[in-house]
Amino acid sequence: MTNLIKVTGFGDEISPDLTEQLNVLEAEGMKHIELRSVWGKNVVELTEQDIKTIKKELDTKGFQVSAIGSPIGKISILDDFSHQLNDLDKVIKLAEIFDTAYIRVFSFFIPKKEDHFTYREEVINRTKAMVKKAEENDVILLHENEKGIYGDSPECCLDLLTAISSPNFRAVFDMANFVQCGVKPYTEAYPLLQPYIEYVHIKDARFLDGKVLLPGQGDGEMEAVLTQLKEDGYQGFLSIEHHLAAEDEFSGYSQKQLFQQASRALNRLLTNIHQNKEVSS
Repeated sequence: MTNLIKVTGFGDEISPDLTEQLNVLEAEGMKHIELRSVWGKNVVELTEQDIKTIKKELDTKGFQVSAIGSPIGKISILDDFSHQLNDLDKVIKLAEIFDTAYIRVFSFFIPKKEDHFTYREEVINRTKAMVKKAEENDVILLHENEKGIYGDSPECCLDLLTAISSPNFRAVFDMANFVQCGVKPYTEAYPLLQPYIEYVHIKDARFLDGKVLLPGQGDGEMEAVLTQLKEDGYQGFLSIEHHLAAEDEFSGYSQKQLFQQASRALNRLLTNIHQNKEVSS
């Protein structure tokens, strides 16, 4: 499985410092990074000098960017949208500089207790404007199923993906986010979204309270999802976004150590899947 699927991770879940991000990723056997923030700055806030510094260090260490973890679309559907298109222009330039086709986006937070479909037309119109820029610049927007946005359920994700119907608009499959919405990722979400999955986030959670856990330890049906991805010929990225809190069983752990724990838990899952495949064949 690991020969086809590439493992990457959110560097800012390790440290704000770029050097430490890359050192830990490399020690875990990775040569890709999902770029979301560096030195406490989100990607849309990076200066030209910041970008040059990042590019130089990535090149020196032989790293590639798997995706730009942008915040585009992570605003209320009631908020002004114009500045988001300006930010998207910045992020598209970053994707070009860092030689990645992928930009993570969202589909706007819906006011609590209101019906998502009340805002469907506005969500689709905004998303189409974003995708038009993606098509013009040959990049792919990856929609993440974040809790509280229009596309937080499998059905709304599918509605959005089919309404947009563009090869430049694809899905990030985030198992923990589905769990936090009361959805079984493999049983309920995967069958609907499989044709659109372009990228996978690795984090797990439990239904009881939404708490994020190590990969494979929650209700995210992660081993089943990863096994099915293998059988379906998935050759994209698995991106570690551990979101673990340094409390309870991880009391005293640094973000670096939590990332390492998540990475090793994922590797155990991948090894189990590979061994089970060998036994069954």
